[in-house]
This record gives sequence, structure tokens and C-alpha cells, in this order.
Amino acid sequence: MALNQMNPITEDDIANYLANSPDFFERHAQLLAAVHLTSPHGNRAVSLQERQAEMLREKIKALEHRIMDMVRHGNENMVIADRIHRWARSLLLVQSTRALPATLLTDLQSQFMVPQVALKVWDVDARYAGDSYAQGVSDDARSFASSLTQPYCGLASGLEAVGWLPEPATAMSIALIPLRTGPADGAGPAFGMLVLASPDPQRFQSGFATDFLERIAELASAALSRLRPR
Repeated sequence: MALNQMNPITEDDIANYLANSPDFFERHAQLLAAVHLTSPHGNRAVSLQERQAEMLREKIKALEHRIMDMVRHGNENMVIADRIHRWARSLLLVQSTRALPATLLTDLQSQFMVPQVALKVWDVDARYAGDSYAQGVSDDARSFASSLTQPYCGLASGLEAVGWLPEPATAMSIALIPLRTGPADGAGPAFGMLVLASPDPQRFQSGFATDFLERIAELASAALSRLRPR
């Protein structure tokens, strides 16, 4: 029995041969003009060169889309970074610690166009213990805040912190931002938590990148540490 009948040549064999024989089409240049392929844009046959040109155009178009996405994301990140800068500046300008929480929330809401925001801080200095932001937090909520090693993004159902919002029933997605004296991604106990909420279920969805939320956590934690006992 002939060898090629026992081990017939496969398409992979042909592909490997051509890939490892770059001079094949130099020796058989007439094949380039004779080979015709089906166009992806219809049933008409096109030459190998034309098909290669179509493939290159498709690759170029895909690269153009990727570049446009990169530019768009870069511009969006610049806008967010600029908003964080303006928000941080407003916190630095607050001289009264009594006015600090309200300023933090108001400017955070306006700079980042968040429909609802809320703040709770615990273990504060006795001077602030009677303020609304220092009251109404259960031990479970404190433990939950301390368990977060990064901001939580997701659905708003079943979480005590949703009840801190002015209109909890309209919150479809939320971001919970633990406040710590150390790094935002640390494992130390939290002394407070910021709540951002939106009626849009996709605004703070699970899997959301939290880089900028972590920067917000660090800035808010540093500012609000002035409320803690010295």
C-alpha cells in the first residue's frame, strides 16, 4: 500500500508546508493569479491578492476601533482625574470640621454627578457624636465596612447602608466606599463608609473598576480623620 494512502495529506500538512516554505510562491508565481477565494462580502470569487487586501482592511479597521476606544477611555480618565482634583481642592479649603462632612458630600455629588450620596462615620470625637452622620450605624454595618478590602459595586438590595440614602427606594445600584486611616486597600478597621447610589442599575455594576473609587476613599478618609479623637 502506498505511503500517502496510509497517511493521507491533511489541510494542516499543506498549511504547515506553505508556512515553512516562503519561497513556494516565488517558484510558482502563476498560482497567485490563478487562486480564487470566496469574498466575505458576497458569493463572488476574488483573487488571492484581493482577499489579502480585504483582510488587511479589516485588520486596519479593527485597529482603528481599538485606538478610538483607547483615546475615549483616556479622555474619560482625564475628566475623572480632573474632577477628583477639584473635589480634593474643595476639601482642603474647608476650615470648619463641623462643615466638612456636608461639603464633602455636596461637592462629591456635584463633581461626579451622582444622584444620591450618604456618609456615616463612627468613633468620632465627642464634639461630633450628636451629628446625624455619626449616628444610626449597627455593629453589623461597621463589621461589613471593615471587611471590604476595596469599594463594593453592585445591586442595592439587602444592605443596611442603602437606608442611609435620602431616597433608598430609587437606588438601583450602589458603590460602598470604606473609610480607613491606612491605605484604601488595607485590612484595618474602617471608621466610616461613603455610599454612592444611582437609579441606573448599570452605573455601579459588579466588576466595575474601582481605581478612582479607591482614590476617593483615600481622600475622604484623610479629610474625615479630623473628626476622630486626637
